[in-house]
Amino acid sequence: MNYAELMALARPRLGAVCKGCLICNGRACGNKMPGPGAKGIGDTAIRNYEKWKEIRINMDTLTERRPVDMSLDFFGKKLKYPVIAGPVGLVSSHYGDAYTDTTYNDVLVPGCAAEGIVAMTGDGANDAVVRSACASIKRAGGMGIPTIKPWGPETLAEKFACVKESGCFACAMDVDGAGLPFLKKLNTSAGSKSQEELAEVIRNAGVPFIVKGIMTVKGALKAKAAGASAIVVSNHGGRVLDQCPATAEVLPEIVDAVQGEMKILVDGGIRSGVDIFKALAIGADAVIIARPFVTAVYGAGAEGVHVLVQKLAAELEDTMEMCGAHSLAEITRDMVRL
Repeated sequence: MNYAELMALARPRLGAVCKGCLICNGRACGNKMPGPGAKGIGDTAIRNYEKWKEIRINMDTLTERRPVDMSLDFFGKKLKYPVIAGPVGLVSSHYGDAYTDTTYNDVLVPGCAAEGIVAMTGDGANDAVVRSACASIKRAGGMGIPTIKPWGPETLAEKFACVKESGCFACAMDVDGAGLPFLKKLNTSAGSKSQEELAEVIRNAGVPFIVKGIMTVKGALKAKAAGASAIVVSNHGGRVLDQCPATAEVLPEIVDAVQGEMKILVDGGIRSGVDIFKALAIGADAVIIARPFVTAVYGAGAEGVHVLVQKLAAELEDTMEMCGAHSLAEITRDMVRL
């Protein structure tokens, strides 16, 4: 099965909003929420995609020919590729009823582990979502990263009990989830976190902690001061605030400010191995890709995950070869034109 065939299988199962586009660029779904669209005018998801395309690759084939190693050491785990499947929740509302959050994670988590990468799992108002996600991670030998919404202290304590039970090697909080419409409507203490509140959450986590939803140098430095082991440069796919800059636009200044003192991941419109190369060249340690993994699972389950991961890996390997990079460490910023 190739990627085009995978997408053809996915389209009839994706519900009324997601069109299963061969190139997922945010245009067809626009600002449709519930659905995979972005908030407001739907501009941010489109901008995320397009800004990666404005970065060009500097080809250099006057280099030694050697095998390409795309592996990454990530908090004690060796990933075969610098790709992480992003956390997605409420899949039945956004993408159609072929899957629930539980059945989606039951495919995604082991599917990614089988490909030598790792999946982040989503969270929801229903406690069963995080419990089932953590159960999937536990069955996969801890090869998963549970991602918890920015709930209040009591709810967080309950959720992190599940996280610890999962045996995961790292966990995350999508602090930008504070802007999700469903979360804003709930009568809970969920919402944005001060640096001090975040530091308390990180101290209680017990594993390396990833803060997702960083879009400024100021935010990155606050996350570092709070004790984060990694950040995700992310605007939540445009789903939490209208008319944000693209992640590709802010990544260089955040990388320069952090100066290698914590790991940097990035998401938002990354759709190919070429895009992955660009992000790594700017200074990211790895990328997170979410929507394409949803359509892959909806199209062909674990086989869909395999097809998508191998497509991304082949594209990344080809780009590295054509730029003279034989390992991730050899990918440098002068290999792209910003």
